[in-house]
Amino acid sequence: MTAANNTPASSGGSQAYGEAWYWDNRYTHDPSTFDWYQKYASLSPLIRLYVPRRHPILVVGCGNSAFSEGMVEDGYDEVVNVDISSVVIEAMQNKYSTCPHLKYMMMDVRDMSAFGIGTFAAVIDKGTLDSLLCGHNSRDNAAKMLEEVWRVLKDKGVYILITYGSPVYRLSLLKELNWTTKLHVIGKHQSENSSNWSRELTSPVPLDVNGSFSEAVGMNAVVHYIYVCIKDDSSGKSEEA
Repeated sequence: MTAANNTPASSGGSQAYGEAWYWDNRYTHDPSTFDWYQKYASLSPLIRLYVPRRHPILVVGCGNSAFSEGMVEDGYDEVVNVDISSVVIEAMQNKYSTCPHLKYMMMDVRDMSAFGIGTFAAVIDKGTLDSLLCGHNSRDNAAKMLEEVWRVLKDKGVYILITYGSPVYRLSLLKELNWTTKLHVIGKHQSENSSNWSRELTSPVPLDVNGSFSEAVGMNAVVHYIYVCIKDDSSGKSEEA
């Protein structure tokens, strides 16, 4: 099962998306594999471009997606996966118990204190920030998550955010931290034939001097936005927890 036409905002109970009980209930009643937005095969050219294979990678809000399995099959050595749901983490630990390259941990992305400063070369987020933005105290929760992502990334590490949120809604959040941000765009799985977006995935979309979107996607384009945020610690921003 894929989630090409699903977004966290499109299903009932979105106000509970930041709560473990919601996801425990969902995965208890529907344990089938589910990939938000895009599968690894469609994003792999971009992942290979920005994410090093020989360094630890963090996937946040992993759910029961096959995305991380795809990364390992593509040669990534160490992919750590976290999710707020104990139900799905237990299921994934059992499923991949014989795969040393995949690790699954129950964790709230708003508090990843189990990881030290600068642990990961990349953090991949396929719908998790979107989920928090659908729930209660959305702005505060999103800010907490992004602060934690920043903290666990190495300097020059990359946060890859795959989202339905256009730049007018996401860049203001990202600007609160000192990222160097690039924007890529990809057609949604089941709608690529009807999308009028033709730019190559690996070719960034220009942002103007203020970091705003400077190229029209088109009213009928059915796309996901991918923000590639490179951590720049040269400003001396404190990483203290």
